[in-house]
Amino acid sequence: MHYVFIPGAWHGGWSWHAVGSRIRAAGHGATALTMPGLNLGDDPAGLRLTDAVDHIVAAVEARDLRDVVLVGHSWGGIPITGAAHRLAGRLAGIAYFSAFIPRPGESMAAAMGPMEGFVRDTIAASPDQTIGIDFGSFTQGLMPGEPEQLQRVVFDQLLPQPGGYMTDAQDLPGVETLGLPVTYVLAENDHALAAPGDELAARVGTRPIMVPGGHEALLTHPDEVAKALLA
Repeated sequence: MHYVFIPGAWHGGWSWHAVGSRIRAAGHGATALTMPGLNLGDDPAGLRLTDAVDHIVAAVEARDLRDVVLVGHSWGGIPITGAAHRLAGRLAGIAYFSAFIPRPGESMAAAMGPMEGFVRDTIAASPDQTIGIDFGSFTQGLMPGEPEQLQRVVFDQLLPQPGGYMTDAQDLPGVETLGLPVTYVLAENDHALAAPGDELAARVGTRPIMVPGGHEALLTHPDEVAKALLA
């Protein structure tokens, strides 16, 4: 199989490299994608969620990949949901790692409940229509309890998220309707999800496979995350 990894908000494909190398060592292909606007030097202004979905589809088709497992982390669960419907004939499975799974018509911003207004206002006020994350919010929400030196190394890789990625929604049925295996891997100390992980897994008719660590367990516990994805 060939695993195609999609990062979460503010992250690039680099965040999946440790897990991907272990997937390759197990005999599978692995490709980690960075979404448009999240490479250093990209212009993020005006990007919409459809641009991220199109990027995934184009990358898989351009490489003529088959037996693909789409894997999304955090916000990455949203674009892989859209891409899965367009790539179903090339897929062997879909995997969510501590990822958000949207209901039809639900954006990432809307799923954040009371924070939706803040997210939309921040994007609207930004010159390039992006939203960033400060170090305090990152450490408390995404990487609590880790050594500060490691937190700063990861934080320094982050780039502002294109606003349309957060505010746009897709009116699509769940991926469980595609007749493909669906896996949900959940970090046991993840407190950054917009809904409880078991509830999100239930949206696609599965139960979570638990791994140690927090929201960034793909970086801090890559052995366990890779093992769970290969199970």
